[in-house]
Amino acid sequence: MLEYRITENKVYRIENLVLDFNGTIAVDGKLIPGVRELLNKISESIEVHIITADTFGSVRNELLGISCKLKILVDKDQISQKKTFITELGKERTVSIGNGRNDSDMVKESAIGICLVQNECAATETLLNSDIVSTNIIDALETLLKPDRIKATLRY
Repeated sequence: MLEYRITENKVYRIENLVLDFNGTIAVDGKLIPGVRELLNKISESIEVHIITADTFGSVRNELLGISCKLKILVDKDQISQKKTFITELGKERTVSIGNGRNDSDMVKESAIGICLVQNECAATETLLNSDIVSTNIIDALETLLKPDRIKATLRY
């Protein structure tokens, strides 16, 4: 479990990390350098889930050697599928990271939702539904491993 104490009364106890694949941890179907090592480090504390439509058909190969669970979506209503996945995991125990329009409800429903604005850009709806915005997946993943960074970003 990862714990983020924002204030005396606001504490997140995170057991799951859910990530979109393309645009989030991969560009054009290829894993971004450095992601593999960070996901394996995070998986020592919480469960890592990759959820994707697998647009490029490369996800299984790219995730080799990463301690994670994979969920491949069907083409129809991916927004709803991702939201349901978060709810089933336990939204109060889940951080999600995404960039596409189909990630908008996923980041909104999660205890902490992170939107990435990288090479593939980001959907405005997802940006507005997120708690945190990052321009780099490496920075976002490293932030999850540093509770004081989360506290500094989310305190009020």
